[in-house]
Parts: sequence; structure tokens; C-alpha cells
Amino acid sequence: MSRVATAGVLSRVIPESALLLVARLGIAAVFFQSGRTKVEGFLTLKESTYDLFDSEYALPLIPSHLAAHLATYSEHLFPVLLVLGLFTRVSAFALLAMTAVIEVFVYPDAWPTHLSWAGLLLPLLARGGGGWSLDRLLFPSRR
Repeated sequence: MSRVATAGVLSRVIPESALLLVARLGIAAVFFQSGRTKVEGFLTLKESTYDLFDSEYALPLIPSHLAAHLATYSEHLFPVLLVLGLFTRVSAFALLAMTAVIEVFVYPDAWPTHLSWAGLLLPLLARGGGGWSLDRLLFPSRR
């Protein structure tokens, strides 16, 4: 069987909805786990989180205290929305913007990791949550 024929069979066997679900779950896990390291209990920011945003994560245009809250809450909210497939494009855009900020201002040498995150987020931005999402259930006319 040729490569083209194999690719055709695989694209029929593996639906786009499955690929988008895997992307949603994969990138959601990355950000949610990062968010959980910044809190104790449900959503109480740790003192060490404030310290990180004061020193290592220091952003040039936003106070570190505010950045700590915005990043931590974003790392909890948007992954949950991605898992549900609800407001998928908005969530993917928000996490892609966060990824860009991290790449430019925090860890510019971590571009291979950030590129892999973008590789999961860009299809979600372009295609949405797919057939196995609340977006498709609640907004069937938006494809």
C-alpha cells in the first residue's frame, strides 16, 4: 500500500473530532497542571507564586501581583473550557497568547516546548472543538 493510500485510510479511520479532542485534552493538561502548582486549596495563590511573578516571571507591562492572579486563573479556566469543548476558539486563543508572552518575556530559550503547545492550540483555533464538543452541541450552525 502506498503512503498516499495509507494516509487516506488513516484520515478516514481517525476522525477529525478525535484529533481535536486529543489536542484539547493534551494542552489542557499542560496548563491546568501548571495552574495547580500555583495554588493551595481550590484557588488560593501560594506565597511562592507571588515570589515567582516578582522575580523569575517578571513582566514589563503589568504589576506582578495582577499577573500572578491573571495567569493562575487563566490556567484553571481555559483548560476546563477546552476539556468541555466550550468556547474552544476563545480558550485556545487565550492560551496561545499566554504561550507567546511566556516565550517572549519569560523563557525565550524554551521555544521547542512553546512551539509544541502552539502546535496543539492552532488547530483548535482554526477548527474549533470538533464534533465531540459542547460548542458543536450548543452552537451547531457555527462550523
